[in-house]
Amino acid sequence: MIADTGRSARASNLVLASTSTYRRMLVERLGIPFRCRAPVCNESILKGEESNPGQLAERLAYTKASSLVSEELDAAIIGCDQLVSFQGQIFGKPATFAQAVDQLETMAGETHELITALVVISGERTYRHTNVTKLQMRPLSRAAIERYVAADQPLDCAGSYKLESRGIVLFDKIETDDHTAITGLPLIALTTILRDLGFDIP
Repeated sequence: MIADTGRSARASNLVLASTSTYRRMLVERLGIPFRCRAPVCNESILKGEESNPGQLAERLAYTKASSLVSEELDAAIIGCDQLVSFQGQIFGKPATFAQAVDQLETMAGETHELITALVVISGERTYRHTNVTKLQMRPLSRAAIERYVAADQPLDCAGSYKLESRGIVLFDKIETDDHTAITGLPLIALTTILRDLGFDIP
């Protein structure tokens, strides 16, 4: 976890720069008041400029958080992004059923990385944390993959799977420091950051 240098500041409120239901539910687990706002971020431009998976996730997370700074001067703003890195390819959210099936078929029987980048901006302080989860997928037939996608409808998930749902059956092994990062936001790191900013947790 990295915190940029700057004066200590206690934010009076918390803003999640996301419209994701998954991330909202994760932050709700902390038991502190917060608001959700849509970030102002053209992801397609950044994706065209950056080919390194880790750096892209971190840039997207920072851009989402920083896009609200001018309107949320007294807030701690949470930005987050997630993508899959597989043999030099970057997989985001599939747009269609067919793309989801293709992504899973490409990764079947192989290991890939799920990269989850977190940025929190409060006043002059910027915290950065990136979680890398390694996942070993089982060998899967196309028919099995199609049954899974039809059942779980993971079209809004990077990598085309929902580990918190039926997606767990796709994997042989998962290695991570924080299982909540898999869902979209690493709560262990976020809790540490918010406590440093003066939020009472628990």
